[in-house]
Amino acid sequence: QVQVAESGGDLVEPGGSLRLSCTFSGVTPGDFARGWFRQVPGKEREGIACISFYSERTAYTDSVRGRFTISRDNVNNMLYLQMDSLKPEDTATYYCAVVTRLDCSGPWWDHRAGAWGQGTLVTVSS
Repeated sequence: QVQVAESGGDLVEPGGSLRLSCTFSGVTPGDFARGWFRQVPGKEREGIACISFYSERTAYTDSVRGRFTISRDNVNNMLYLQMDSLKPEDTATYYCAVVTRLDCSGPWWDHRAGAWGQGTLVTVSS
C-alpha cells in the first residue's frame, strides 16, 4: 500500500512562489507516473500536473500551465511542484498521488492509485 505525505503549503501573497514536496512510501508500483491534485472546499478534486516516470513527459491543466512546474526524484521517491506567479484562485489543499499510467496522456487524473494523503494547504492572499 502506497502512502503519501505532502508538505510545503503556506500563506503567500499574490505573485509569490512556493515549492510543494511529496514523499512516497510503502510498495510503490511499477514505472508509473505521478500527479498533483488540488481541491477547494465545495468543489471536486482536480488533477493539475502529471509527470511520467523518467520525467520525459509532463501535462498541466490550463489554469497552471506556464506557472507551475512538476518534477520528481526517483532515487528518493519524491515529487515536487514549483508554483510561481501564484494567484488567489490557486488557494486550495494540494495532494499528490501515483498515477497508474506510463505517461500522462489522456485523462490521467482518472488513474490515481492508493489512498489520499492529508494534503498541504496553500493560501494565496494579501
